[in-house]
Amino acid sequence: MAYTNQKDLSLLNLGFLLLLLLIGSLVSESNGKVIIPTQYASLHLNRTSFPPGFIFGTASSSYQYEGAANEDGRGPSIWDNFTHKYPEKITDGSNGDVAIDEYHRYKEDVGIMKEMNLDAYRFSISWSRLLPNGKVSGGVNKKGIKYYNDLIDELIAKGLKPFVTLFHWDTPQALEEDEHFKEYAELCFKEFGDRVKHWITLNEPWSYAVGGYATGYAAPGRCSVWQKLNCTGGDSGTEPYLVIHHQLISHAIAVKLYRDKYQRLPKFTKEEAKVVKGSFDFVGLNYYTTSYAAYAHLPNNSFPSYNTDSRTNVTTERNGVSIGPKAASPWLRVYPLGIYNILQYTKEKYNNPLIYITENGKDGVKVKGYFAWSLLDNYEWISGYTVRFGINFVDYKDHQKRYPKLSAHWFKNFLVKKKKY
Repeated sequence: MAYTNQKDLSLLNLGFLLLLLLIGSLVSESNGKVIIPTQYASLHLNRTSFPPGFIFGTASSSYQYEGAANEDGRGPSIWDNFTHKYPEKITDGSNGDVAIDEYHRYKEDVGIMKEMNLDAYRFSISWSRLLPNGKVSGGVNKKGIKYYNDLIDELIAKGLKPFVTLFHWDTPQALEEDEHFKEYAELCFKEFGDRVKHWITLNEPWSYAVGGYATGYAAPGRCSVWQKLNCTGGDSGTEPYLVIHHQLISHAIAVKLYRDKYQRLPKFTKEEAKVVKGSFDFVGLNYYTTSYAAYAHLPNNSFPSYNTDSRTNVTTERNGVSIGPKAASPWLRVYPLGIYNILQYTKEKYNNPLIYITENGKDGVKVKGYFAWSLLDNYEWISGYTVRFGINFVDYKDHQKRYPKLSAHWFKNFLVKKKKY
């Protein structure tokens, strides 16, 4: 079987105390060696260890999963342009043209979710698949609408709840210098809102702004010339802030649009309608690892950028000791306690909001669900196909065939007791 030498990656060592230890995890190193957390081996948890209605799901994104980049009217995104124009910036020189072909295999993948006893699926919509030119005035791609309708209907037919992310980094290339997020969001609410009741506006806005506009390692690859990082132009001292500003405004506008037009709620006061403040119903929290942070002393002649503004030195070691075992990705260290800490921080800092773990307890934190990243191995951005985060193995050399890893069997057994919905 194709998965026998890919024992597994990240799902049995990244958990959170109960849920963390639950997801406890098998983590594979790049050489295939498996890290087995034996201290968790005697832990006996199952679905009944969590409150009624707790949701377990997996997560994905359109560019990393769908493929079919040039099919059925889809327009190019900034990641299409970035990976084709600068293949040297991708570890293996690859792109997401095919990815794992979920566009053609979504029924198979939904079947895998059903077989694993999952409750929900978080996926993102490709903006450029619905609006190839980024704008409604440029034409709506009906084949794109049909694909997501078919995916949503298939999920519901199999008893899975769709959680939909509007934006997961793949801005239409046509909008590199334009903004039409509101009309894109309205199109999604109009076409899919009768069945989708859980929406995520933006996925990891910080990562998108810093990676794309401060350091240039991600699409569209912009940063200041002085960084000498082979960027495509840009200003690391201003553009990341402009991008975050517009993302926050876009988020707030989309939320206000949904609440005013697509959700039966009382009329908002002027105070409630202020941009950003109060513009979320729940927090989607992604957790992978934890780092040490210390104050960074900078020379007076340092160039302005997000990194210099933060005055922070981030490292995975202290006194020569790593914060946790290495995983396959060079930036990833296994540190289960970190997710507990960030949940507690969010609870205390932001007045205990509802939380869904959208990628990857107790103590009064209102955790309502957990979405593991990810159902399948997939295209991992600048790492290409060299890193595997899937619960299920994808054989890229044999037509993207899917095989269960140990983590898939573990999840299936853990979730075997059905919820009473």
